[in-house]
Amino acid sequence: MSGATTTPTESSIPEFKQIMGHPSPLWMLFMTEFWERFAFYGIRWALVLYIVAQFHGGASTGEADANLTYGSYLALVYAAALFGGYVADRILGYQRSILVGAAFMAAGLFMIAYPDPTIFKLGLATIITGNGLFKPNISTMVGKLYKQGDARRDSGFTIFYMGINSGAFVAPILTQYLAQYVFGSGDTPAYKIVFIASGVGMLISLVWFYIGRNVLKGIGQAEPEAASPARIAYVALGCLAVIPMVFGLLAVGAQTLQGVLTVLFLLLAVMLMVEGIRGGKVVRDKTIAMLIIFGFNILFWMFFEQAGSSFTFLAENIVNRDFGGWVFPTAWFQSVNSIAIITCAPIVAATWVWLSRRSADPSIPRKFGLGLIFNGLAFLLLMFALSSLVDANNKIPFWTLFMVYVIQSVGELCLSPIGLSMVTKLAPVRLVGFGMGGWFLSTGIGNNLSGIFASHVSGESGMSVASALSGYTFGFWSLVGGGVLLFLVAPLIQKLMHGVK
Repeated sequence: MSGATTTPTESSIPEFKQIMGHPSPLWMLFMTEFWERFAFYGIRWALVLYIVAQFHGGASTGEADANLTYGSYLALVYAAALFGGYVADRILGYQRSILVGAAFMAAGLFMIAYPDPTIFKLGLATIITGNGLFKPNISTMVGKLYKQGDARRDSGFTIFYMGINSGAFVAPILTQYLAQYVFGSGDTPAYKIVFIASGVGMLISLVWFYIGRNVLKGIGQAEPEAASPARIAYVALGCLAVIPMVFGLLAVGAQTLQGVLTVLFLLLAVMLMVEGIRGGKVVRDKTIAMLIIFGFNILFWMFFEQAGSSFTFLAENIVNRDFGGWVFPTAWFQSVNSIAIITCAPIVAATWVWLSRRSADPSIPRKFGLGLIFNGLAFLLLMFALSSLVDANNKIPFWTLFMVYVIQSVGELCLSPIGLSMVTKLAPVRLVGFGMGGWFLSTGIGNNLSGIFASHVSGESGMSVASALSGYTFGFWSLVGGGVLLFLVAPLIQKLMHGVK
């Protein structure tokens, strides 16, 4: 089948009005992603707490199941991007894929507000299916706004990443306030309000992109032979058929899901390599470099994504959140990462530019290595707190978990926005959307492993100081070891990248 999306060449990229030194469509995509991330992060803080409260009667023995469900949900969210990228590349085009995906995500968010375990998982499956069409394709479109070699590309992705984190910052604060103080009792949050508010945010994202897509001047539109409205109907029906399959994957458990994801990753690697070999030695080598970095990406997200699982139970049960009678809400910890990203992103972006002007900009592999090491330092702080700062009530100081989120955020800035940009530079030209799906699949594998890891941290009876210390010690050594290894092999990877920076 011929490609469904018009792929602009260097000469066919439209001339865009520049706003703050970047193409104007970047800011439309920024706000589209803002509202989508509002929806995504609006439910992030509540999912594991809701599962324990609603389906396990509030018993701490439900923590392990909640962690596994959360990890599997996140894994499938990112794994679905693999298929969403392919649908956009070959069938529907980027713009229409984003619109269809947004509609399904909104429907799923409203579904999980219904307090039934089957409907809840069907709702999660619907969100996953929609996100697969939305997430990789909007990121790919950011890359298509810039010509190859444009020095603004990395900073453009960093600005886009700030849009992600602006939505992620607002969402936990607003949804927690609505659920607990406007529609809840003050003591017990009305979790369904969290999910409904997030659904409204997703509808705003859908409408914003539908109205604003004209500024793209054809970027991401379907090719004429693929522009038939019938294709939208076919993809929508395909999504409806996929939802029960995703529901089944959620139901089989994280261990079985890990096997499925591993097979998918191997298939993706083979398909990308076949395309890379067809493109010649340079394209082949770039594809190999990209796949190696995907492996380290798995390690990073396995431990970073404790934020929505084991760190939530840590905050709820082991962190001292009492400030003289006012208790810092557990949900608000989810906004710390976003505050740190928004604050530090311009600094990190400016640092890369400053170093580049002096021919000292770290290579992509070394930026990834820094990301792993900073993530490891966050776990080192937890090791110190859990071994030396536990008070008589088995609580650790508030500032320690707060700073863990900040340190992790610095690591994220070294890795995640650079990774999105990397895929647009290294993936075979005909399969850039598919390559972006591979990036999200590797993230998904890390997220599934994060749920498995978090379930071990909580154990069968719920998280304790001892179980947390043991688990987070393992996290520290794994991350620092991975970061050091990546620094050592960075010259080899950089050689395979053939000058891509």
